[in-house]
Amino acid sequence: MHIKQAGIGNAKGIAQVHIDSWKTTYRGIVPQDYLDRLDYEVREQQWRSNIAVSQVFIAETEDKQVAGFSTGGKERTGNYGDTVGEVYAIYLLQEYQGRGFGKQLIKPIIDNLQQQEMDELIILALEDNPACGFYSNLGGKAIDQLDIEIAGKKLKETVFYWRTLKDICL
Repeated sequence: MHIKQAGIGNAKGIAQVHIDSWKTTYRGIVPQDYLDRLDYEVREQQWRSNIAVSQVFIAETEDKQVAGFSTGGKERTGNYGDTVGEVYAIYLLQEYQGRGFGKQLIKPIIDNLQQQEMDELIILALEDNPACGFYSNLGGKAIDQLDIEIAGKKLKETVFYWRTLKDICL
């Protein structure tokens, strides 16, 4: 597996990973009709736009298939301080989870945040997301819980926090 910065040509693979990961990770959490309506072409266009303006990284297999991706930057809400970065998204296809690739996908985000002189980090995750254990194992502390709604269903998001990027257990 090779981690690299994504280009526009990776948008289709990222969209596929994004939707396929949602369908496996959020089954039973997010309403099934919402998951069934996720559209690969729409998501690909969103990722084309995101890649043009954001730092996006991919985990690429030996045969050049996208197996996972991550993106992050400055914390988006402004609620957690000026020196806080955020992992906006990190997804791996189910068959690649638990092999250390998630840690590899977080590393370039951390490197970019350090270059921007940010030293703290947050990640938001649905409270029933199995990845919450991954974030805890990386040293993240649950500091907040937010109410969100997806397809009419009220859900909770946990905010995981690292006081310093050096606290992330990679």
